Amino acid sequence: MESLINIKNGVVPSVCSLDCPDQCGLLVHKKDGKIVKIDGDPNHPVTKGSICNKVRNMGERLYDPKRLKTPLKRVGPKGEGKFEPISWNEAIKTIAGRWKRLISEEGAESILPYSFYGNMGKIHSEGMDRRFFNRLGASQLEQSICSSAGAVGYAYTMGGSFGTDPEEMAETKLFIFWGINAASTNMHQVMIAQKARKNGAKLIVIDVHKNQTGRMADWFIPILPGTDSALALGIMHILFDEKMVDYEFLKDYTVGYEELEQHVKYYDPKTVSEITGVPVEDIYKLARMYGEISPSMIRIGNGLQHHDNGGMIVRTISCLPALTGQWPLKGGGAVKSNSGYLAYNTKALQRPELRKKKTRTINMIQLGEALLEAEQPIRSLFVYCSNPAVVAPNAGKVREGLEREDLFTVVHDLFLTETAKYADIVLPATSSYENMDFYTSYWHQYIHMQEPVIAPYGESRSNSDVFRLLAEAMGFDEQELKDSDEELIEQAITDVANPHFPDIDLERLKKERYVKAKNTDEYWKNLSTPSGKIELYSKQMELDGYPALPTHIPLVEDNDCPFLFVPGPNHNFLNSTFSNNEKHAKLEKSPQLFMNRLDAEKLGIEDGSLVRIWNERGVCEIAASVGEQVLPGVVVSQGLWSDQFGDKHLVNSLTPDRVADMGGGAVFFSGKVNVQLAEKTVGAKNEETVEMK
Repeated sequence: MESLINIKNGVVPSVCSLDCPDQCGLLVHKKDGKIVKIDGDPNHPVTKGSICNKVRNMGERLYDPKRLKTPLKRVGPKGEGKFEPISWNEAIKTIAGRWKRLISEEGAESILPYSFYGNMGKIHSEGMDRRFFNRLGASQLEQSICSSAGAVGYAYTMGGSFGTDPEEMAETKLFIFWGINAASTNMHQVMIAQKARKNGAKLIVIDVHKNQTGRMADWFIPILPGTDSALALGIMHILFDEKMVDYEFLKDYTVGYEELEQHVKYYDPKTVSEITGVPVEDIYKLARMYGEISPSMIRIGNGLQHHDNGGMIVRTISCLPALTGQWPLKGGGAVKSNSGYLAYNTKALQRPELRKKKTRTINMIQLGEALLEAEQPIRSLFVYCSNPAVVAPNAGKVREGLEREDLFTVVHDLFLTETAKYADIVLPATSSYENMDFYTSYWHQYIHMQEPVIAPYGESRSNSDVFRLLAEAMGFDEQELKDSDEELIEQAITDVANPHFPDIDLERLKKERYVKAKNTDEYWKNLSTPSGKIELYSKQMELDGYPALPTHIPLVEDNDCPFLFVPGPNHNFLNSTFSNNEKHAKLEKSPQLFMNRLDAEKLGIEDGSLVRIWNERGVCEIAASVGEQVLPGVVVSQGLWSDQFGDKHLVNSLTPDRVADMGGGAVFFSGKVNVQLAEKTVGAKNEETVEMK
């Protein structure tokens, strides 16, 4: 089979590498060996040829003149971004030499890898890198910044990341988007919901912000941040009270429905309304719609879990489909993540046995605290597939840590990111279009193959190549650190214990490009919960120190600021990816702070006014968007903006770095802030401190 790189002119298959549920099949148009256009693959069974503007304009990113072509060495102060080109040989020799000295003087735990899923390819995000750092004996990173709290909460109820197949959702008659701006973050879910609406379905959106998804709904229900579990419990109260539950299904397939029925009596609509800000009559209307319309589908959003009580929120909502017997119905049920269907052989890919002794684990959301820790300090940081100077919470503290002159930092990326500007060595990274890899969706049920479609940009190298080079420079001679990308894929998809993983080998995956999981029907009949059933009452939760029944737990009051602050995603960026590309920034226009008209009037703020947002962690200045998009007492921003478009847009300088109730998750959406007109709060630092108090 001809290499796709060798096809200079024509159309070749590909897959989107972004950390997005949709994971689209793509068709890449090439001319003279370069990508000139990207379309969706119309033959893909789920994404069906539609793609978002992020990917449609990917060429602007791939061939951006700011993209790194060579390794760089810092020649100026940290943070200024002054570098000079060096050779790969010098870069690798410098890194290996510094690490050998650190290991001999302070131990391998003084080195910390920091990464996430800027590239969702499995071997480039958790393959050779894991093998290398396991062998090195470096400190381990708890990768909990995104979905861990909700994953744990959902698993207490459903046993793992298993939900409704998107290919069946067009059969739904009541579609609830709960805490997800799907129009911007899961566009094909919206397209499926619109298809269901054409067949008579009603679309409900429950969220803290009337964003693009909220504006398209038949009914938008605004809610106060972090109170979603109370609303779900209020729905349960009415379902039981008005006999709209499916007792036959509950008896056969659940544990604890009797206890739940007694428990939710405390969550009467009046009490729930006071907690959530949702009117009593709306709670009744919503509950009755959910109890009377079948099949019903709940798309559980990512944003819900980014609260102090995020795991419990997802746990609580995940109980609802069982009450009305939705799981057996085609198009009924819920989905938070479907990643469990495509779980592969992670041990074969990551080789944990290469780690010879137990080492400390550092939660990635507390990077700033870890970098400023005086005892057993981190002396070297290796960053890839992430940009913590922008994406990590309490970002001001993160940047303070990155400024340490005694911290040897290496960044492997496509661009000189905000984090890279603090690095001592910067390595140019390939894009996914230059790599071989496999991908597994966490929404639909297809595994994808990616072969490189263009040659590496400049002197850029893939993650796998870099860690093979480092292993050689460190003197590691294990075969596991020499395996090719093809061998890594073969190992990951062989001897998979997951009964849903398709029967594939590398040859079939290359030939078919995408293959669906198997045996996914009626998964709810044999769950991985302790009882094997849907656990409305969870003894395991009780053993783990949580309430056994779904419970509303209020947010942490970390300061006395008047506004709850939710820094959500925007339409044209994905976290910090694309924020530095002019095309995507132009599409997004500018950052905004959405606030309620009543709050704005009290503060003398008009639509378009420059406002100052601050708390004890940091300060931002962005324009206000005044209206009815959020409830009083709530402010919402959208997007993580690059420093190159303004030095006062770092919204994560305001977010707390404490952990959520479950899974060590982040609580980006549980912070509180002050808001005032910018010109009223400009002054000396001492004056600002007084105002914050």
